[in-house]
Amino acid sequence: MTLAELLGLPLMVDVSTAARALGLSRSTGYELARRGEFPCRVLRVGSSYRVPTAELLHVLGINLSELSPRFPAA
Repeated sequence: MTLAELLGLPLMVDVSTAARALGLSRSTGYELARRGEFPCRVLRVGSSYRVPTAELLHVLGINLSELSPRFPAA
């Protein structure tokens, strides 16, 4: 995924999208999520998994406060 695509993600994404951002296959992403070994926090919402985009970006080494004044440091 490009930086622009990553910055355009919603607050939460599915495991498939997060896996793609990390360079993992969809099946590997879901397997890691099931085993509790996904590289960032995965939330179980009903029967699906969701990954907080902020945590995904952190794992990827993307610091939003350094990229743009739209994202001021907290």
